[in-house]
Amino acid sequence: MIRTPADIADALGASIDNGGLLLDETQLGAAFFDLATGLAGEVLQRFTNYRARLAIMVADPAAYGSRFGELIHEHRTNAAVRFFGDQQQARRWLAYNPVVKC
Repeated sequence: MIRTPADIADALGASIDNGGLLLDETQLGAAFFDLATGLAGEVLQRFTNYRARLAIMVADPAAYGSRFGELIHEHRTNAAVRFFGDQQQARRWLAYNPVVKC
């Protein structure tokens, strides 16, 4: 779960340990969807910097506003973080070329 910036390190560790992490919108705090808080940006940047894979399932991106929809669109080809509307697609993406611990 990621509800505050303090939760990012645990999520990042779980992703690295497991070759990726799948979260649905219920596991993200309201601050994540309010782009003015910066939480979403911090999450996306940290996962990108560490090259840890994060799949986020959001059933209805429009429910969070047009700016959030733009963020999802910008990450449609991101190597570390992607948004999905379907769990099967998210799991398939995570399974393809997962992060391997050294």
